[in-house]
Amino acid sequence: MESEFKTLTLEQRGAIGILSMNRPHKLNALSMDLINDLHSFFSRMWTDLGIRVVILRGSGRAFCSGADLEQMTQASSHETGVAIGPVQFHYHRVQQVLGEIILKMRHCPQPIIGAIRGHAVGGGFSLALACDVRVAAPSARMNAGYIRIGLSGCDMGSSYFLPRLIGFSRGAEYLYTGRVIDAVMAERLGLVSRVVPDDQLENTVLEIAEDMLQNSPFGLRMTKEVYNLNVDAPSLESAINIENRNQALLSWTQDHREGGIAMFEKRKPMYLDR
Repeated sequence: MESEFKTLTLEQRGAIGILSMNRPHKLNALSMDLINDLHSFFSRMWTDLGIRVVILRGSGRAFCSGADLEQMTQASSHETGVAIGPVQFHYHRVQQVLGEIILKMRHCPQPIIGAIRGHAVGGGFSLALACDVRVAAPSARMNAGYIRIGLSGCDMGSSYFLPRLIGFSRGAEYLYTGRVIDAVMAERLGLVSRVVPDDQLENTVLEIAEDMLQNSPFGLRMTKEVYNLNVDAPSLESAINIENRNQALLSWTQDHREGGIAMFEKRKPMYLDR
């Protein structure tokens, strides 16, 4: 699969897919190729049963520095002022494609663990927010950088995720100002699960992924589905109804029977369902 991408590398360790944005010379800025590659990867995750957990990271010293502004500038026209490049001429479509990446990250059944090192700003901030779990190195720096370049601070789902993660008032402060959230503050706000030394970041996210893999494949996928749905559940009753439906479905699986038997036999379960 790796050869199909221009700006991503995919390393598979068992059922863990380690996806690296691979434009380190540009701090993994979102070029059109990277946008298309992310779109392509997350589009196929629904049917890829070989990968059960995704780790998203950036190559080099940054997670993702946001939009590739140099490419956008080069794509604009000269004398006429008419936008001829793909970013400017089809800007609304580009925005849609960017938004679709976020939607596909949330809709793909695999949990996504973000390993945040260095800058995760602008579009990179939104990619980090769209992960299920975020672990940061001390070098992590995050902000809604779009507002600092004459745009809105609300882009690629930032206005959806941030208030849900850190509260309305704090979310408003960071979206309205574009202030940088360093690793210490991110942990204090609950924006990341933990901050670990740089040389422990990879092992930490792999340990979290391995813990997830101790559970049944179908159970893990259904947990992400319900967790996402119930973030916006209109009532406790509707949330419980969704949970009841999925638990009833899972109770009929071979993995559920195996899990119960293994617990009584005090051994590791041998899950089969995919």
